[in-house]
Amino acid sequence: MSDPRTGKLLAISDLHIRYDENRAIVDALRPGSDQDWLIVAGDIGERVSDVEWALRTLRDRFAKVVWAPGNHELWTAPDDPVQLRGEQRYLHLVDLCRGLGVVTPEDPCPIWEGEGGPVAVAPLFLLYDYTFRPAGTYSKAAALELAERAGVVCSDEFLLHPDPYPSREAWCRARVRTTEARLAKLPADLPTVLVNHFPLVREPTRVLWRQEFALWCGTTATHDWHRRFRAKAVVYGHLHIPRVIMCDGIPHQEVSLGYPREWRRRPGEPGRLVPVLPAAVPV
Repeated sequence: MSDPRTGKLLAISDLHIRYDENRAIVDALRPGSDQDWLIVAGDIGERVSDVEWALRTLRDRFAKVVWAPGNHELWTAPDDPVQLRGEQRYLHLVDLCRGLGVVTPEDPCPIWEGEGGPVAVAPLFLLYDYTFRPAGTYSKAAALELAERAGVVCSDEFLLHPDPYPSREAWCRARVRTTEARLAKLPADLPTVLVNHFPLVREPTRVLWRQEFALWCGTTATHDWHRRFRAKAVVYGHLHIPRVIMCDGIPHQEVSLGYPREWRRRPGEPGRLVPVLPAAVPV
């Protein structure tokens, strides 16, 4: 029998497989051993069929696949035959994942027993609530007005519907309450790896060229979760700026692939899987 301690806990996000080049990268992903786990931190694609193809492909190769949704999976895109909106769309994707054996934010956290373990690998679905505001703005309305004047409006405003919630921020608040309660039930002596598509803290957004875009990048409600829930590492995506930063001595690792125009500018081979444990440190 294979020894689970020989495997690695790996991660990637923002696969965006509607681009042929990115689909080819996903098709070429392989584990280093049959004990490797893979975290997929959202933004596989906009069509349900694409999400299913990618997760099925990866499920067949890795010992376990853990998925947290990104905003693109939650879009109701005009060219997707599945026209579900909001929470119904999310729950449809959860059912799809469960049929594939992929772990979702609605499932018990799997325990990683390999190097750096044991830790609870906790996929999260939290959204954002417009609290990552540009300097000098103190309300959602003022921040959105400033962003619109700067020509920065996220496509979520048109494609990510919050049904049955009255707004995206209301859905976010509900998800924060539910997720916080779930994390609080984990054993108090068990460390975690927290996985969310959006960063859990504001710091990663400070390098955005357009600071207005931070509005669609997270919530201040999770600023201390890496400490409260004993994180050995935090994994996120969304910004398409792969790097690791330290917050309170805990690594926050962005694992994005991103769009072809972005990864072509970076050195090295695109689609490299990022080791999560042992945790990375900035160089």
